Amino acid sequence: MFASLKAATFAVIAVAAGKALAESHTISFTNNCGYGTPTLIGEGGVVLSTGGAYTASGPIYGAIAYLQTGGCGFNGEGCTMVETTLVNPTTAGSGSSTDITLIPPHAFSVTTGFGLSACIGNNANCNTAFHVSTDTYVQVACQQDNANLAITFCD
Repeated sequence: MFASLKAATFAVIAVAAGKALAESHTISFTNNCGYGTPTLIGEGGVVLSTGGAYTASGPIYGAIAYLQTGGCGFNGEGCTMVETTLVNPTTAGSGSSTDITLIPPHAFSVTTGFGLSACIGNNANCNTAFHVSTDTYVQVACQQDNANLAITFCD
């Protein structure tokens, strides 16, 4: 009896460990503008992508994305920016979260939308984008494992 209980415990631990190790998230871009370079910056200012899809074998914390049109700073200053954390939830409310920000020094540059949101496109007055830091209601949460993010420019 003890041996089968011990084996069952190890099986549960192995499945849980395998699930944690299998976490994966992809951020992809569609650029319908006809100009500019989709840019994805990760933690620590690391350039993760300049247009192609980026896949991480684990969580993505605090990444930013924008369409580099020549007028954007390295951190998206002066442009419409998407902020995202993609992580498998461990408790209710602890999963992925994405938003569009127009908080200065960011400003409207091109219509921008993402796949986790009802905000398909936006403009300078978009009510589903951060305009001030207290606009937290515009964050879009995803409570599913291995959430992916599709960002579209000029849709």
